[in-house]
Amino acid sequence: MKLDLYFGRQFLRALLIVLALFGGLILMVESLDQLRDLSDLGIGGAAILQMALLRVPRTLYEILPIIVMIATLVLFLGLARSSELVVARAAGRSALRSLVPPMTVAFLFGVLSITVFNPIAATSERSYERRITLMSQGEAQVFSVSDEGLWLREGTANGQMVIRASRSNLDGSELQDVSFVGFAPDSTPLYRIEAQTAEIEDGQWHLRNAKRWPLLGAANPEVAATLHDDLTLPTSLSPNEIRDRFGAPEAVPFWELTGYIDKLEVAGFSARSYRMWLQSELALPFSFIAMALIAAGFTMRHTRLGNTSSRVVTAMLLAFSFYFLRSFAIVMGQNGLLPIALAAWAPPLAVILATLALLLHLEDG
Repeated sequence: MKLDLYFGRQFLRALLIVLALFGGLILMVESLDQLRDLSDLGIGGAAILQMALLRVPRTLYEILPIIVMIATLVLFLGLARSSELVVARAAGRSALRSLVPPMTVAFLFGVLSITVFNPIAATSERSYERRITLMSQGEAQVFSVSDEGLWLREGTANGQMVIRASRSNLDGSELQDVSFVGFAPDSTPLYRIEAQTAEIEDGQWHLRNAKRWPLLGAANPEVAATLHDDLTLPTSLSPNEIRDRFGAPEAVPFWELTGYIDKLEVAGFSARSYRMWLQSELALPFSFIAMALIAAGFTMRHTRLGNTSSRVVTAMLLAFSFYFLRSFAIVMGQNGLLPIALAAWAPPLAVILATLALLLHLEDG
């Protein structure tokens, strides 16, 4: 039991060190990127640092499997160099038994990542997107989905417009049962429009079967209301922007994904990419175990046996291959080329079984 706790603590220590090193490196790179991108806007150094800090959690979250793999290399290379693995084997402990504590820590770290780190990364990414939009455009375009339907807000030099729709088609180009409320730059309500459908085309909303109420200077808006078979309104939005906003499942915290999927489907959007992301997040702890097993399979042998460098390089190449295979499978699942469960769970489980067979052959065979 004490040896298990020792191996577990050593792995956790290596994991935290590698995590801190990558976090510092990412912060430096992001700071340089923000300095380059925002220098023309006259942004101060403190604001640039804040923007860089907002980017760190998402970037760090994306490479967590690589971090787990490197931490495993650090752990077992250190144990092999100090002959602690040799002593453990001499005491009758098998290689697979020595792997249980690090794999347990890797699994628990995966659970912690999707339940705690994922919401932090999603929240920081959304905050970054809002701030960068305000800095570059002066007004934010807000997209959200609620129980009442789809909500949009777009800002222009002429004011703002709030849009609510009960449903949308799959690509976001046509909204149904739509309400528009226009505001002046000083937030004074200008008009309200109700339409059966609204479609974006050539930089304009094309409304059908619409009713317009003037809200400024009209004693009785209902009396002054007008009916229109077709009505157009200028817009700075496009169907691609709507799809892009709803097509980023990484920006939704893990705990909100299930509810968000239901709201998207009620609003008429396809939620396949969100379902794929949810399943891939649930499989993340097993991806961490797969990464750790790949690294352990090539570094548990004593360093005196030689070929340490080549074994480390081989482990890293295989780990990166699995990382890209997992990402590729997620993309195929989002595009409907693979069943969602197969795309999310097959890569980590297949790698876990393959590395266990390798370890049984090399260490206990």
